[in-house]
Amino acid sequence: MDSPDTIIKESASMEEHESPYMSKTCSMSEELLLEDQLRRKLKFFFMNPCEKFRARGRKPWKLCIQILKIALVTIQLVLFGLSNQMVVTFKEENTIAFKHLFLKDYKDNKDPRDDTYAVYRQEDVYNHITFTITRYLELRNISVGNHAYDREEGGRHGMTVCQYFYKRGSIFPGNETFDIDPNIEKECFFVEPMTPINDPTLDEQFWNLTLDFYRLVTVEIMFKLKAINLQTIRHHELPDCYDFTVTITFDNKAHSGRIKITLDNDIDIQECREWHVSGSIQKNTHYMMIFDAVIIITCISSLTLCIRSVVNGIHLQREYVMYVQQRFSKAVSWSDQMELVNGWYILIIVSDILSIVGSVLKMEIQAKSLSSYDVCSILLGTSTMLVWLGVIRYLGFFEKYNILILTLRAALPNVMRFCCCAAMIYLGYCFCGWIVLGPYHTKFRSLNTVSECLFSLINGDDMFTTFSIMQRKSYLVWLFSRVYLYSFISLFIYMVLSLFIALITDTYDTIKNFQKDGFPESELHNFISECNDLPTSGRYREDEDMTISLMCCCER
Repeated sequence: MDSPDTIIKESASMEEHESPYMSKTCSMSEELLLEDQLRRKLKFFFMNPCEKFRARGRKPWKLCIQILKIALVTIQLVLFGLSNQMVVTFKEENTIAFKHLFLKDYKDNKDPRDDTYAVYRQEDVYNHITFTITRYLELRNISVGNHAYDREEGGRHGMTVCQYFYKRGSIFPGNETFDIDPNIEKECFFVEPMTPINDPTLDEQFWNLTLDFYRLVTVEIMFKLKAINLQTIRHHELPDCYDFTVTITFDNKAHSGRIKITLDNDIDIQECREWHVSGSIQKNTHYMMIFDAVIIITCISSLTLCIRSVVNGIHLQREYVMYVQQRFSKAVSWSDQMELVNGWYILIIVSDILSIVGSVLKMEIQAKSLSSYDVCSILLGTSTMLVWLGVIRYLGFFEKYNILILTLRAALPNVMRFCCCAAMIYLGYCFCGWIVLGPYHTKFRSLNTVSECLFSLINGDDMFTTFSIMQRKSYLVWLFSRVYLYSFISLFIYMVLSLFIALITDTYDTIKNFQKDGFPESELHNFISECNDLPTSGRYREDEDMTISLMCCCER
């Protein structure tokens, strides 16, 4: 029999041989468990809300909040749009009223770009200025609106008539000589409201106004009026007080014998100083502000949940990248990394921020502390658009509804490259048309109008008119215009536009084939596909079983 010492030595020797093996076995088991757990995390990340509910029992709060937010934000936008519509209508109608009140022989024109209202004689210029001053002084007796003169505390108020002219100018077109100093000087006189028309002071000021038409650049008449928009009462809103800054300009910059007359109306909306409205309008205003506050709280909740989801996706991305680098010693492709950064959540985050800021501005507008209707409408309109675009994410979970998203995502790189090439040709035609056809064609007078005209031609709009209104003063330019227009229309409609549609169509056909035969798997999805655990398997639930088993393995 072996002695006790021999047995102890043999036992120690066996432990020395078995310990590294057991440690290696424990390390491999731990690695397999971590790999399996990572696959389940990634698979859970790409599940839809219903599958996530079955996998871990988590209620789809983000989905519920998005559905609620769509309804609330849409209602808010409609209500604000109706209110903003009244503001725009009030401004436009007052502008039309001012044109009829202060411009002599003015007639409505349906085309806002038409600048045919002009004068051609010196006597007409003086008559129009006299007419404007007279109508301003008689405003209370002739206006059917609730207009009143502006009265600034501690400062002057009324009408300012100013002429701007070159400092020195001796012009003799007959001798083809001139001597001019291009520095602009200004000369003004002031008209107090409520001044009698036959007041000698007024006659002295006006008749001392001498216009040297050779040097005259512009004559500018500016005054301020006040009004109250009472139509909002019918929509249970407090009326706003408006300050109108009316500017009438006699433009003689071209010195062409034609002085164009324009009227510009700028508004400033302010809170009325003293007001009293019988009824429940004030109460309705409080209800609207409470409604806006509910939208802000909803958007903050959505923002918090989406930020948490984006952060979790970034952590999961880092975990997967580190695992691939340590296990396979290679880098993860950029496309696989970006799949773990959910762009839809970023879209929702942006829409939530815009909606929160827009709702705060809307509350300030309702409280009559601000009047930034344009800024508020941009914020609320953009946020509502992004909210509705975010609905496509949830439709994308259904195979028959996600073909639009898949087609756009697959075609976008090729479309962007194609558009960059087409834009070079388009810009070349824009510059060429502007410099050659501009003097002879009204649609080519500026780069902006050239671009609008050519874009309309691409879509087949207004073709005959574009051809017909070309002036024939220069036969060479007229012939060039025909070559220019025919070549542009043929190139862009028959080639560029057709190729653009073909890109989308080919991508659409490819996506349809993928839906039948299966999509090509990336390395990330190949890694996830090895996890066969169903959402109802119970292995996705957050418990400590994995941690406990891992600790027991290591203890052994």
